[in-house]
Amino acid sequence: MKRIPRLHLVTDDDVLARPGIVSMMKTVLEAGGADVALHVRGPSTNGREIHELVTKLRPITDATGGSLFLNDRLDVALTAGADGVHLGQRSLPVHVVRRLVGYDLAVGASVHDERESTIAEEEGADYAFVGTLFMTPSHDRIDPAGLSLVSSVRSVVREMPLVGIGGITPERVGMVLSAGAKGVAVMRGVWNAENPGEAVQVYLSELKGG
Repeated sequence: MKRIPRLHLVTDDDVLARPGIVSMMKTVLEAGGADVALHVRGPSTNGREIHELVTKLRPITDATGGSLFLNDRLDVALTAGADGVHLGQRSLPVHVVRRLVGYDLAVGASVHDERESTIAEEEGADYAFVGTLFMTPSHDRIDPAGLSLVSSVRSVVREMPLVGIGGITPERVGMVLSAGAKGVAVMRGVWNAENPGEAVQVYLSELKGG
């Protein structure tokens, strides 16, 4: 099983479109090193732009020891040398992607209940995002499931690491870990911070203390 970092930084289309985003990503990768996985996610961003971005990021992650994941875009992950691909419920199934990539890439899946978690593990996922745990603007139409979701998923999976996602502030990290997660995934908590590099260090401090 691939080594899965404890802090996952997820983008969206707005983050990817920000001026100087490569410089910002370099800052957070340098701040987190091998403890950080950068997830390039842009549902409405065209594949050419994502590929060009990832090509620029690959030398940075190599230098810092960070991991580079593509959300949904298996084509870019394979052609640009990513470390892994993350699959949502509308993506290709885990077992199909695993058959395509073997064990050269880490494969993750987003899960929302015990059934989805069990399927993801049985099909060969290296880890799972579990959520949405708390209210978050990026999923404002979804009622948060709360920490009990992590606990219930933890009870049915065998070894697959769980990563909590959805409205996770540094103050909530300890609770998420206590519920059974190995790590957390964050978007606004880092990208919208006044100092993204310092925000990464704060999250990692909480993760290492948990």
